[in-house]
Formats: sequence, structure tokens, C-alpha cells
Amino acid sequence: MPEPLQASEVNSKTDPSVAKQWDTETPMNQQIDEFYKMVDKLGCCLLTTERPGIGPVSRSMALSRRDGPDFLFLANKHSAKFSDIEHSKTAQVTFQDSSSQNWASITGEITKADSNDKLVKELYKPIISAWLGDLKDGVHKGNAEDPRMAVIVVKAKYITYWLSTVGKLGFAKEVGQAALTGQVAQNGVTRQFREEEIASMRTLAK
Repeated sequence: MPEPLQASEVNSKTDPSVAKQWDTETPMNQQIDEFYKMVDKLGCCLLTTERPGIGPVSRSMALSRRDGPDFLFLANKHSAKFSDIEHSKTAQVTFQDSSSQNWASITGEITKADSNDKLVKELYKPIISAWLGDLKDGVHKGNAEDPRMAVIVVKAKYITYWLSTVGKLGFAKEVGQAALTGQVAQNGVTRQFREEEIASMRTLAK
């Protein structure tokens, strides 16, 4: 049920619509498992880089692999994102499930953007060739040996995600009731992992 707002609670630190959004009750191992299940199920995300003179620029990317809390992508090294990476190593990876409204946001650092790496062969799948094409020169064939093929590794520094705890009907009912009564909708939980938790996640994933 929506949670009543108390006047004595309302300030920048205790406003229930902000301070009480964080899930501090669910065991950490469950929070981690549910985060992994969410992003692995979705597979497709937005990768955001910083472009000089413009700011954040996002594009849809298929996730090639997740190593614990870190994310790996294959991409054409001639694309503009690699120029962005030369300027700034900061990146954001964002997932959203439109059916449940679940979402996840990963802020991290790009630690690799390289075509000369064995990871290319590990991550390559034939369907990827559709995005590069075969230039018929015997070199740029869209395969794992294509010199355009490069790996981008985003090493997480901060993770936050929201997980729905009600179905579609429950979501609509909770939001509608909160809007009518002036209460705060309780239709999901927001969780976060800081660098200390992320380091533990990375260790456990090895």
C-alpha cells in the first residue's frame, strides 16, 4: 500500500519519496542475483560516452558478455564512440524493461577499447558480421579477424537499479491510489552498489 507522508519527515534527507526508496532489507546476495538476472535477460542496452563539445551521447548496443559487474561489447573501431573514448574513459550503461519498468544504470570506466585482443575471438558471433559487412577486400570481412572489430570493456564503479515488486495491474493500482490520496507509491525497490560492494562482486565472479 502507498505509504502516508508525515510532515515531520519531510526534508532533503528524510522525504519518504527519496530517503525511503532504497532497499536496505533484502540480503546483498539476493540483490546481486536479481541485478544479474535483470541485465542478462534484457541483453540490449544504451552505452553512453562523453563527446567533446557536446556532452553525453548514447547508442543502443547488444551486450557481448557480462563478467560479474563489468560489461563487454564488440564494436566497429571506426565508429564515433571510439573518438569519444579517447577523450573520456567515463561511460554509462543503461538497461530498461518496458514491460515491467525495471531499469538499471551502471556508471563506470572504459578500461579497454582494443582490436588486438583475444577477447574479440571469444566474443565474436557470426550475426555481428551483419553490422560491419564484407568489403570484399579479403581483409575487412566482418569476421573475428576483421581489424575493425574491437572490444569495449566497461568496468563498473557505481550501480543502481529499480525492481518492480508488483505486476502490471498492481503497478497501475498503486500509482493510481497514491495519486488520489497524496501518498507515496510503493511498487518497487531501488538498490545500489558502491565501489566496495562492486569489488566484492568482481571477486566472487572470478
